[in-house]
Amino acid sequence: MIVLKENASTGPTVPLTAAQAAYLRGSKLVTIRGTGPYTIIPKMKQVGALHAHGLDVVVTPKVSIQRLLFLLGYAANPGFLPEDVDGVQADGLWPIVAETLCRNAERALAGGVLQGYTTDETTSSVLRGRVRVADQIARRPGRMMPLEIIHDEYTVDIAENRLLLAAVRRMCRVPRVPQTLRARLRHLDNRLDGVSTLRAGAPLPRWRPHRLNARYHPALRIADLVLNTLSFEVGEDGLAIAAFVVNMERVFEDFVTTALREAWRADPGRTHSQYAATLDAGGAINLRIDVVHLVNDKPRFVVDAKYKLESRSGGYPNADIYQVLAYCTALQIDRAWLVYASGTGGSAPRAIRNTGITITEYPLDLDAAPHDLLAQVNQLARSAWI
Repeated sequence: MIVLKENASTGPTVPLTAAQAAYLRGSKLVTIRGTGPYTIIPKMKQVGALHAHGLDVVVTPKVSIQRLLFLLGYAANPGFLPEDVDGVQADGLWPIVAETLCRNAERALAGGVLQGYTTDETTSSVLRGRVRVADQIARRPGRMMPLEIIHDEYTVDIAENRLLLAAVRRMCRVPRVPQTLRARLRHLDNRLDGVSTLRAGAPLPRWRPHRLNARYHPALRIADLVLNTLSFEVGEDGLAIAAFVVNMERVFEDFVTTALREAWRADPGRTHSQYAATLDAGGAINLRIDVVHLVNDKPRFVVDAKYKLESRSGGYPNADIYQVLAYCTALQIDRAWLVYASGTGGSAPRAIRNTGITITEYPLDLDAAPHDLLAQVNQLARSAWI
């Protein structure tokens, strides 16, 4: 197994087969140099793991795997709780993801497999439910049998169970999952007997949180994460190919956006992500702003998320200030925040001369406990109104 660190500038030099080299050249996780042996270097801001043609490569994030899963999960669904991923005792990305899925799925199924009503349209010689009159006339004019019917059925074959089963089966096929975890995944698969398998390439079933499926919520949030992030296929050589690749810059931006939207939910106005604006009067210079909060349809606050670290001198690039100053100028607002992924200096307001604009550098501590991390974002949200 080849283990690299996030944003490392160097990596090991190793021999690769033609298939391995071809796969790594096309991967989003690493870059390879040379013509053999090859030097493997992680791509900037990309983390994760891949298994292809018998080769394992892992790029470890600066934060823990559990924290990465929380950031991913919360960015996609603010109902995602720290408890969904905390406390997992496992080593390596694949085992941690598998253990997290197993633990939450086992808890969900402890009270039995969830059942619900589904609507089924079918052709039958027995009347169940009601006849689809328009379809009956169109398909069998003048004939009474068979019947085109629609009926509701109380079954385990519902969206929640289909999603859970799909995640369990995908995780079970991933190499490097320990046999003990694989056995638990197979047991979960057996528990979901009667649930239909999703067709390859089909969109994931949508589920809506409500009182009746409350015990499934943590497991479904993990299942969503697995199915949207983890890919699996079988290569031409018959060997498994699995990849779990995450762009940390995108994850950080999405997390900050979601956390701010939730923090401002009870306040006046609306929070927009990737807000479109133009800098010049002619509309030739386009801007795309991470977060803009509007009150009465007028921009009030700007937030730009930067997955960057402090320099050795304890500062951030001046270009970031210039960029956000352009946002403030275009939107005619006087307060903005630059949210960074780390920093030791704390919040630092920068009053821009001759403008009345204040841009605050606001580092987050991603190593903090999830509740504390959300509290940091909430503190920013509250300070905006002061």
